[in-house]
Amino acid sequence: MLKRIAATVGTLIVGIGLGMTATNMLAAPQQPQPQPQAPAPAPAAGRGSFGAPAGPCGPQGQLAAEFAKNVDPKSRCFEVRMYTVDKTRVGTGTFNGSINELHQRFREKEVAIFQKHGAQIVGVWQHLGNPDTLVWMLAYRDRAHREDVWAKFAADPEWKELSSKYSVPITPSVFMMSASDYSPMK
Repeated sequence: MLKRIAATVGTLIVGIGLGMTATNMLAAPQQPQPQPQAPAPAPAAGRGSFGAPAGPCGPQGQLAAEFAKNVDPKSRCFEVRMYTVDKTRVGTGTFNGSINELHQRFREKEVAIFQKHGAQIVGVWQHLGNPDTLVWMLAYRDRAHREDVWAKFAADPEWKELSSKYSVPITPSVFMMSASDYSPMK
């Protein structure tokens, strides 16, 4: 029963995130930015490393007062990542893959590499409103744990080999979350 509730809550969170993303896209369309196949360790302005928004996430005690009030003291750091295949770049340069190859990359080893380095994969979904978008959610102990996982992932030789095998041009959308104090999933 708890797994069913957690799955429902996870789906709700992803739905809210997708709705927010769609609203933002409709309000102010943006040009897709090229995405390197291996995450770059240097953060962009206003972003943390590996494309995530800058700032803390996770337990209440690690958050600024404006965010911490409704967050559980033991919340994990959750990350939702949406990868949309840039069809205009498929077949150019080293890019040889579409959404099917992106799913195969995850299926074959990407999920396992993240797990090897300490991330929990909460779920991976096919976006039904945009079939060229893969959505996935990860969980970490806190922001520092997230940064450690991504640094190890980026340096992993298995990831480098896998990303060369399945070179898919993507445009990512990333947001971070902490669980509310009443959330069944923390």
